[in-house]
Amino acid sequence: MKSNRRNFLKTATITGAGAIAGGFLSGCAPKQPESKHSVILDAVKEAHTQKFNMSGYSSPALPVVRVGFIGLGDRGSGAVQRLSFIEGVEIKALGDLRQVAVEGSQKYFARIGRPAAQEFYGDDNIWKKLVELPDLDLIYICTPWVWHAPMALYAMENGKHVACEVPLSRTIDEAWQLVETSEETKKHCMMLENCCYDFFELLTLNMARQGMFGDIVHGEGAYIHNLVGENFRKPLDDRQSDDAYTGMWRLKENAERNGNLYPTHGLGPICQIMNINRGDKMEYLSSMSTIDFVMRKSANELAAGDEFFKPYTDKEYRGNMNTTLVRTNLGRTIMIQHDISSVRPYSRLHVVSGTNGVAIKYPEPSRIALGHSWLKEDELKEVWDKFTPGIIRRVGEMAKRVGGHGGMDFIMDWRMIDCLRNGLPLDQDVYDGALWSSIAPLSEWSVANRSQSIDVPDFTGGSWKTNIPHGINLETGGTTQVLGVTEVKEKMQLTL
Repeated sequence: MKSNRRNFLKTATITGAGAIAGGFLSGCAPKQPESKHSVILDAVKEAHTQKFNMSGYSSPALPVVRVGFIGLGDRGSGAVQRLSFIEGVEIKALGDLRQVAVEGSQKYFARIGRPAAQEFYGDDNIWKKLVELPDLDLIYICTPWVWHAPMALYAMENGKHVACEVPLSRTIDEAWQLVETSEETKKHCMMLENCCYDFFELLTLNMARQGMFGDIVHGEGAYIHNLVGENFRKPLDDRQSDDAYTGMWRLKENAERNGNLYPTHGLGPICQIMNINRGDKMEYLSSMSTIDFVMRKSANELAAGDEFFKPYTDKEYRGNMNTTLVRTNLGRTIMIQHDISSVRPYSRLHVVSGTNGVAIKYPEPSRIALGHSWLKEDELKEVWDKFTPGIIRRVGEMAKRVGGHGGMDFIMDWRMIDCLRNGLPLDQDVYDGALWSSIAPLSEWSVANRSQSIDVPDFTGGSWKTNIPHGINLETGGTTQVLGVTEVKEKMQLTL
């Protein structure tokens, strides 16, 4: 199985054709194995002998982190700007199929006085030449999901650390291959789960570590975000459009797969609070989806006035709402929900329930109860004052200035760079990315099999029993500087 998995992914990396447009790859995707619902059980059951434990691994310190970006759409171009405010970062290479996207980031560098980066554009596989550059330490991937694993694998095999947008993988085989390659190369492979760095999520993580909720019993997370308009937005040109999902790639994902396709935003913070992979592990899950009440109807309505949408009228779209339930080794439960097509307010439901209290985010304002009553406003302020973790105290205000989903994107990027510069373990390792991403294919299998339960692989090979949590309170590190507030304002003004 290991040989087949490696051969399949190497072939996908070498021969898969795609187009990087608007920061995302579209076109012909790496071909997936046939009968995915039948082969997934074999991948789940396979035992893994850990070659090297990447949890808690400290790679050699990099005083200067040399970064290459693949994909310069909304996420990629935003990350380029955020990293430009962090000490010890050199952005050496920019890759996107569209020349205009690369030029956009180059113009930004010129405005803020940064040196120009090497340019890679105009060819479906140009990203490989970027990855092969000898003077890079970190590859930052912001492409469509289908390319995340192949690009991350190629980067590690070429001696680079990886930071990859969510999800890290789409299949269990991909997840295993990423784990094996990270262990073999001793290169970090971090999934960029930014919601783990949002302010309330960090607060509740610190409170849980301080025992304020007692024993954690149950957690909930979600990604509920009406994206029908974005999914059906017609691109002007596959290679020039700046639309969110160029080439309709995200619509195609939702037309071919039925499950929780985007689990990590709500799940990541709960897993960190429960110390999943670091003292507890997921045992099994069960998943159920509604039928599709919206997507096909939308396709039919659009096709009536535009032939472009005709091919999308005969698809079996994923249901509006998916609910997935997970049971852990220590007897806890996690509920994860996913809905991108219902008319509902945005929600990344965050619920932490313990024997001594509960915290809930979404709907706003967030609430905390330490006992049977919700804390009053002045009491909640006292909790924030006492339990705000060190990372927020260090860069929280600057993060709000720089931005990126209210600042959590900047906190995530700063923390990753600070860890690399100081030779510290990353908060999210390859096992976290593989596990959190695996919920998607596992939920697909469960939905396709009348919500039967399915075991969740232990990507740590048993080391979850002894792995320790990361240092969110900045017990170590925190030395990397950021620009002063005035300077940030001036530089950000130049980009308007």
